[in-house]
Amino acid sequence: RSRWKIGKAEKVATAGSCFAQHISRTLQQSGFNYFVAESAAGLLPEEAVVRQFGVFSARYGNLYTARQLVQLFDRAYGYFSPAEQAWRRPDGRYVDPFRPQVEPAGFASAAEADAARDVHLKAVRRLFEEMDVFVFTLGLTECWECVEDGAAYPLAPGVVASSFDPAKHRFVNFSVREVIEDIRAIVRRLRSINSAVRLLFTVSPVPLIATFEDRHVLVSTVESKSVLRAAIAQVVGEDDSVDYFPSYEIITGQHARGAYFASDLRSVTDAGVAQVMGLFMKHY
Repeated sequence: RSRWKIGKAEKVATAGSCFAQHISRTLQQSGFNYFVAESAAGLLPEEAVVRQFGVFSARYGNLYTARQLVQLFDRAYGYFSPAEQAWRRPDGRYVDPFRPQVEPAGFASAAEADAARDVHLKAVRRLFEEMDVFVFTLGLTECWECVEDGAAYPLAPGVVASSFDPAKHRFVNFSVREVIEDIRAIVRRLRSINSAVRLLFTVSPVPLIATFEDRHVLVSTVESKSVLRAAIAQVVGEDDSVDYFPSYEIITGQHARGAYFASDLRSVTDAGVAQVMGLFMKHY
């Protein structure tokens, strides 16, 4: 059961891991007032998608961890200025370390990346201040961060740009306590500038494809998803305007007999997405 309903006129925003894109598309196609604060004016639809306009409510790319969302808020409002502002690719182009894949062609200079980030963060502020409902899909607990200031990255340095330096970068795997603290921080921060916003959390059912821990990826998958699920349960129990939607359980539960996963055993099938979003529509 759901704690509250979403009115057709209410502005609904989304963010999170790659599975959150399914929620975004369904909201747009189902008559909800899907709120996009960063529009693709003047771009062809195909180019807009490639450059991640409309994939989420702003062009932040995939936010896999709660820590990324906390820091996105802090960067948007000037509370946090990371030490690393731009990464250089092997081809000489630059990317934003916190959304390294939103511009496939990259930026010509670090200054150009900085200017694009300012436009993006202005849109993020508008999004946070005007949205009525925020749907956030958590995907991972494993993360790479900057040693100097704890800035959390969506990808390890060196995957798309820059290079990994153990003196500058480190691997982290957030605990239940840390994720609870980050989710509470998200709620507090959003309420500080939008007192009426309601938050709906989900957990991505997509398993990890790899782990940096010294163990099998299946073990890391179960631990990561369990940590996220337990942390969300704690926060939902504290606040009636925060809710949880069980997309993870719908896809991975025994009742599904694995039928909602494609042949790679990771990708969620169209039937699985339809089942999740059909129940979402029914209850919200």
